[in-house]
Amino acid sequence: MTARPILLWPDRRLGAAADPVGEIDDEVRAVWDDMIETMEAMPGVGLAAPQIGVMRALAVVDASGERGRAIRMADPKLLEASAETKPWEEASPCLPGVVAKVVRPAKVRVAWTDETGARVRGAFDGLWAVSVQHQIDHLEGRLFVDRLSRTKREMILKKYRKARA
Repeated sequence: MTARPILLWPDRRLGAAADPVGEIDDEVRAVWDDMIETMEAMPGVGLAAPQIGVMRALAVVDASGERGRAIRMADPKLLEASAETKPWEEASPCLPGVVAKVVRPAKVRVAWTDETGARVRGAFDGLWAVSVQHQIDHLEGRLFVDRLSRTKREMILKKYRKARA
């Protein structure tokens, strides 16, 4: 396992949809292992493959308090989202130093292919739900700032560009 470098915005790959995975093989498992290593090194509660330059629909999520409970997801799809919403402070290693409050559904049901190749479903709430939705956004070519108002997003990105210059 190797922690991989994170792509930084405005890398074009972060705005592109990831390719479907399909069959789970040793290559996919190796990418998941590297993603978990990378997520733990940040530290973070989730990571999508495009964030490390792998344009496949792979994600890992571990919002557990004790860690070591990462869920490996291939081709995750949101099935249901609660009407109840909750604001969360979100960030991404692709935009270091940027944090913004994003309102998302409080609970979600998701289908994905697991490490055995089985298509499974799960329900998530709290930080788990936020992280799963955040990773699915990455797989669809969206960053958390894309969920903000245009004015707020432009203000944050302008500040980010200035800090990086």
